[in-house]
Amino acid sequence: MTTSGKLAPRPSLRFLFAHPFHFVALGFGSGLAPLAPGTIGTLVAFPIFWWLEPRVAPAEFLIGLGFLFVGGVWVCDYTARTLGIEDASCIVWDEIVAFLLVLFFTPHELIWQAGAFALFRFFDAVKPGPVRYIESRFRGGFGIMVDDLVAAFLTLVCLAAGTLIAKRIGG
Repeated sequence: MTTSGKLAPRPSLRFLFAHPFHFVALGFGSGLAPLAPGTIGTLVAFPIFWWLEPRVAPAEFLIGLGFLFVGGVWVCDYTARTLGIEDASCIVWDEIVAFLLVLFFTPHELIWQAGAFALFRFFDAVKPGPVRYIESRFRGGFGIMVDDLVAAFLTLVCLAAGTLIAKRIGG
């Protein structure tokens, strides 16, 4: 929906390449997926993480994520205003950055990463309590980005609880 209440047209490849901010906000094109663009955008974080993680020191990775978040505020705000939609589903940079944070703190086994993916998508799509609250409190690019950080936090809390339970059961 647009701010006027009308259905918004889906962005095109022309829109994607019309401005570098659009290219980033739409997750390098993954946000153009006709079904579940947030899920497709989240998947984009995997190859980025797998490529960066062995090449970048942990502190540099986290500092870089901070820059990606701050830059994402501007990029997502600009793209949302251009589209005339406050938090368009095609804007997936927020999912990519938040899930990169989740992957950073997730054990490197594929089963843990798959579980993290499922949890993150659940929290981002269903928007339970804290996610919905944060989403309702903030607008613009910051609002687009920050609710996904809350979903990432909830994901990490669940993973930490799962780790503790696994250690208890395993001895």
